[in-house]
Amino acid sequence: MSNAIATAKRLYKAKRYEKALGVLLSLGDSEEDNPDVSYYLGLCYFRMGRYDDALLYLEQVVTTHPDFLHLYQCRLLLAIIYSKTERYSLAEYEVKNLLESGFESVQVFSVYSFILSQQGKIDDSIDYIFKAMELDPENANVLNSTGYLKAEQGNNLEEALELCKRAVRLRPEQPAYLDSLGWVYFKLGKYREAHRYIKKAYQMAEDHPIIRTHLDKVVGEFSPEE
Repeated sequence: MSNAIATAKRLYKAKRYEKALGVLLSLGDSEEDNPDVSYYLGLCYFRMGRYDDALLYLEQVVTTHPDFLHLYQCRLLLAIIYSKTERYSLAEYEVKNLLESGFESVQVFSVYSFILSQQGKIDDSIDYIFKAMELDPENANVLNSTGYLKAEQGNNLEEALELCKRAVRLRPEQPAYLDSLGWVYFKLGKYREAHRYIKKAYQMAEDHPIIRTHLDKVVGEFSPEE
């Protein structure tokens, strides 16, 4: 690995994605066929939310990179990008490819659950998040996802509440988990508690459209002055 690629790798790990990207792009044609360059370009673009650029390089990695862990990560990122951009058949293709290759991990099951939930397939989504929970029952993301999906399903809201509480206890700084907990309270008709948690989540992530929608719905049922 060249000094420049090593530098880009260090910058990426330090979450200085734009700096890392600049180093990689400065390499020019001399390293264009290096699979590590494509790998880190794809990761940087993904972290920066530049999904079309990320796809270009991540797709190169899954066809050329010799490291199976790199292939695993890139297929997972491809599935996430395709889901975020509503290309669900492509997202499912990437996850099924991983499962057929024997990659049955918490991350794969969680991403597949997310993809299914985005399509409104809540029962199937819960099946896969349960598979993730079996592998890691104390994973905060899995606890949160399971609680939120159960709330959307409308079955056993008390269990959903406990799962979301556990997620918040593990990661109290995560706005998505606070929002999920508030949303379960909303489903239970406990609007004061719902407003408390969803407002806090919104203060931490004002640009999150789902949290904004949830807050609007809670405010429609509950006035803080009540």
